[in-house]
Amino acid sequence: MEPLTGTTPTTDQAPADPAATDDMLATQPIGYWSGLAHTAVTRQLRDAMARIDVTQPQYWVLNRVDSGLPAPGREEVVTQLTPLAEGPHEIARVVDQLLHRGWLTTDDRQRLHLTEAGEAARARLRQLVTEQRAVVHEGISDEEYVAALKVLRRMVANIERAEPRSS
Repeated sequence: MEPLTGTTPTTDQAPADPAATDDMLATQPIGYWSGLAHTAVTRQLRDAMARIDVTQPQYWVLNRVDSGLPAPGREEVVTQLTPLAEGPHEIARVVDQLLHRGWLTTDDRQRLHLTEAGEAARARLRQLVTEQRAVVHEGISDEEYVAALKVLRRMVANIERAEPRSS
């Protein structure tokens, strides 16, 4: 089969095979392997957080409120973090949970701020995330990690460039 005009010849795509040997990896579907990695990493992190009664979206909100930028309002946090969430209402619920828990407070302009307890939780979670990252990165050099992310970033850019634009 001839490559499409303007494209680079590629290796044929094989079905996903968890037992693929190194010499077969070039034929493996990125969607399968990136999905498997996403699921494993997310599950590992969320399980570790659940053991201390915290969720990953709560960590996202604590970090956003403590980002060093001017204190955000509720809607700003919801707008910024909803693309990461599992639904359009999740982040708003998380803000409510953190207000109820006493980890967030609002000022007279309805801007969100971490409380002392919220900052302590954020710092504790940062340590937990750092520990979990070490587990994921075991045996992987920074150079290998950077190379993997560069490849994934390029794949995303390729897909976005190839997507048809709707009017």
